[in-house]
Amino acid sequence: MKKAALLLVALLLAAAGASAQQYKWVDRNGRVQYGDTPPPGANAQRLRTPSGSAAPQSAARSGARSPSDPETEFRKRREAAGKEQEKQAGAEQEAQIKQENCARAQAAARDLQSGQRIVRTDAKGERYFLDDAQVAQEAARARQLVQEWCS
Repeated sequence: MKKAALLLVALLLAAAGASAQQYKWVDRNGRVQYGDTPPPGANAQRLRTPSGSAAPQSAARSGARSPSDPETEFRKRREAAGKEQEKQAGAEQEAQIKQENCARAQAAARDLQSGQRIVRTDAKGERYFLDDAQVAQEAARARQLVQEWCS
């Protein structure tokens, strides 16, 4: 009998140490709610203070780090590394696009300067040949694109 009573007392003492902060608030519907974490923006009233709350507050005031700080710092470093990786991938993709556009512009300029007849297709799907003035105009545009993409 004494062993059972001692066991019961030990369990009650352990449960008392594990109790959390309790709050009371009124929800949007006007009902009174109780819980250990009130919703954001609620006017919550503390009901009781946990027995072990003095130690963590004094540690926070003295500048001691909590056990979650290394994990938070790791997450921040990992997030920063991820952002840096995305930025680098974006820069590499832009460089590849610029290189492809440069190659296209150089190929178009070579085709226009080759002296061969240049054929285009109109809106109706019919083919037509460019005259010398049109070739000169497109060659100037191709040179401008080469300067823009290849510099």
